[in-house]
Amino acid sequence: MARLEDLPPAARQRLVDLDCPTYDARPFVTGEPLARRRVAIVTSAALMQRGERPLMAGENTFRELPAALPAAEMVMSHISVNYDRTGFQRDPDVVFPLERLRELAADGTIGSVADTHYSVMGANDPKAWNELADRMVARLRQDRVDAVVLSPV
Repeated sequence: MARLEDLPPAARQRLVDLDCPTYDARPFVTGEPLARRRVAIVTSAALMQRGERPLMAGENTFRELPAALPAAEMVMSHISVNYDRTGFQRDPDVVFPLERLRELAADGTIGSVADTHYSVMGANDPKAWNELADRMVARLRQDRVDAVVLSPV
């Protein structure tokens, strides 16, 4: 992951000068306010518990990540030479923002953090994801999750 301060001055300035969009503060979905929602993370970072069989490209399955899993026991199984894992290695919250969710729950912004979160390998055929999504949604419902943070990688 490139850090802003590591970029050549002209490239850095071009990024700094970009206009950032602003968004209406109203939620785009209906339902309970966030302060009453149970939130889980779904990431395409191919994360798994240390010792599990790696997620492979084209394999439409997911891995469950218990909220109690220490960050040191979480590994990324992406195999692409084009993917830079540096950000994840420095701070897992870059792709799996569990600590940020815990902070939001502690200050009352969200109701609670799910007991289990989910990871898939992003390099899959989207046509095959319906069945995968249905299985994941069933698990999320078992945990009473009613909001999801999607972390595409």
